[in-house]
Amino acid sequence: MLSHRFLLNRPAVGCSKLYFHIGSCTRAAHQFTEVTQCDGVREICLNEPKTRNSLSMDMMNSILDALTKDWQSKELRSIVLTAKGNIWSAGHNLKELVPEKGPTYQTEVFSKLTKIILNIRKAPVPIIAKVNGLAAAAGCQLVASCDMIIASENSKFSTPGANFGVFCSTPGIAISRVMPRPQAAYMVMTGLPLTAQEAFSAGLVSRVVPENELDSEVGRITDAIKHKSRSVIALGKEFYYKQLNLSVEEAYRLGAQKMTENLSLSDSQEGLRSFVEKRKPQWKHE
Repeated sequence: MLSHRFLLNRPAVGCSKLYFHIGSCTRAAHQFTEVTQCDGVREICLNEPKTRNSLSMDMMNSILDALTKDWQSKELRSIVLTAKGNIWSAGHNLKELVPEKGPTYQTEVFSKLTKIILNIRKAPVPIIAKVNGLAAAAGCQLVASCDMIIASENSKFSTPGANFGVFCSTPGIAISRVMPRPQAAYMVMTGLPLTAQEAFSAGLVSRVVPENELDSEVGRITDAIKHKSRSVIALGKEFYYKQLNLSVEEAYRLGAQKMTENLSLSDSQEGLRSFVEKRKPQWKHE
């Protein structure tokens, strides 16, 4: 857990309201996370503000369990990661990284977050970070690894590990893959925070809205996802990340194959028919 002087001076922020108020909703409160699922949207809320939502092993295990549950369910359409309190997450709990823990355990801590991040990419539905506060160090790493990041104007993003003698090498991996090199280097080498608007301009954040519009904006995005075919989104997301590591030539070669594969899906055929027939598509999510 990283101490810092960037604590936002405003009332505490709680886990959000449900986005939809119809259909079947479930809520499960755990020691480290609060998980709500309603009309296809699963919200995983980091729920330990007393530790600034530090990414302890227990917290990360709770996130991973909630993240990977019931992926095959057609009812699941998107996952939102959010947090209770003014600190979205201050990063790893430094008490778990002291020398007494030893290098084996220390590596396990970093590997656990890597496992969460790789599962964010593997997930068949979009993963959205909803940020209303400070995301620091490994907290910033987790946010930057989501498919989309929606932030309030009050939010800040920082990688201040070097201030405590621990360079943010793993957070740097995440931010350098979504931001230009000079901006990412600025963050990891100075530890100075970016405002939400600066993060948006640098490519770290997808959307910035006033705090009182954050829930409705995330709801607008999850609703847009919900009105699309789950199978099409899953196919497209998988290839989107695969092609990032390919040459342009190879990406287009495989992209043509993926588009053809997409056209063979039942939902793709239904979508084309509905367009021709000027009606709304009836997705089967297959």
